[in-house]
Amino acid sequence: MIMQKYVARDEYLDFLKRHQDKKVIKVVSGVRRSGKSTLFLLFREYLRKNGVSNDQIITLNFEDMANEPLRDPHRLYDYLQNKLLPDKMNYIFLDEIQHVHDFEKVVDSLFIKDNVDLYLTGSNAYFLSGEIATLLTGRYVQLNMLPLSFKEFVEWHKQNDLFTDRADMFNKYLQSSFPYTLFTSDDLERMEYLRGIYSTIVLTDIVTRLKVRDVPVLERVIRTLFSDIGSPISIKKIANTLQSHHYSADNKTINRYLNGILESLLMYEAKPYDIHGREIVRSNSKYYVVDPGLRQLLLPDYQEDYGHIIENIVYLELKRRYLNVYVGQTSKLEVDFVALNNRNETRYFQVALTTLFQVALTTLDENVLARELRPLKEIRDSYPKYLLTMDTFNKDANYDGIQKKNILDWLLEKD
Repeated sequence: MIMQKYVARDEYLDFLKRHQDKKVIKVVSGVRRSGKSTLFLLFREYLRKNGVSNDQIITLNFEDMANEPLRDPHRLYDYLQNKLLPDKMNYIFLDEIQHVHDFEKVVDSLFIKDNVDLYLTGSNAYFLSGEIATLLTGRYVQLNMLPLSFKEFVEWHKQNDLFTDRADMFNKYLQSSFPYTLFTSDDLERMEYLRGIYSTIVLTDIVTRLKVRDVPVLERVIRTLFSDIGSPISIKKIANTLQSHHYSADNKTINRYLNGILESLLMYEAKPYDIHGREIVRSNSKYYVVDPGLRQLLLPDYQEDYGHIIENIVYLELKRRYLNVYVGQTSKLEVDFVALNNRNETRYFQVALTTLFQVALTTLDENVLARELRPLKEIRDSYPKYLLTMDTFNKDANYDGIQKKNILDWLLEKD
């Protein structure tokens, strides 16, 4: 049997298919090596199967040294202009467009052409929240791409007759969700690959862009955030942790490093959200890493916090399914996650849909169960409420409208 080389990213492909030939720029953002270029490759295959000829497709990756001369915006525009077919739709794919100086001028000039369908990728959030968002407002749609979901991970193993059982698959998934690690043969090779991703993100997307002088302090900030996933954290707490390890940095510098870490998409921030007031509040946020394998790379004792690792996986899955994910707060209690606007439902209805999630490793002990249910029970409204645990049971339990689900069942269920 020939091993399937690429993972089918059906939900992301559906996004591109829905917007094909529409007068909007398709922008795909995501952490390095999350599969953006492969997604474009799979979409180009789809175009060819549906009648698009090769000469209608133009592809450039600006991380390729061969394309370095085209990082000049004028040379790039002239190159693309000469490639366009005047009587057909032209599909242009520009990978890692942020490497092109004044790329927005090229994009803007291509956008006004009726026979151009434009697709872009970028590796960091600064690329989107800065130039693109400001200069192309109302003219682009954005897809935030994450590494593999557990469902994609399992389906690939099934397609290649490599599936064992769900528990084993989940343990492997926790080692890394980056697509390439499916093809690594041993732990050393996987860790070397992850170290390469981590180093590139830190040195290119953070150090170089922010002109960081004290790289050890930056890395200590990253380690602090990695070790405290799922816990509220403040600039002051980070500063105290640095001091305890004989590092020092002022609050302004720490905040700058924190923003750089988030903009690189190495980590995500879950802000506090007042459930009753329905607004984001000023309080300490929680932070989650984009891939569990990267945390394993930096923290030798990573498994000691298994409950928060599970919470991290749930957070990332909620990011895939919902437009906004926050940490829920009431006047007295906290709910692990408040998810707003299901992606599939808001495709058709522009309404605010709120779902509440509590995550626990196990609730077999009655006292633990009562503690985990309490925040959800005290929110007296019609919001869907879920308690997600690693407990195994025959069918979903229900506690006064609160559904208890096994996390693996939930991760593998259809939208």
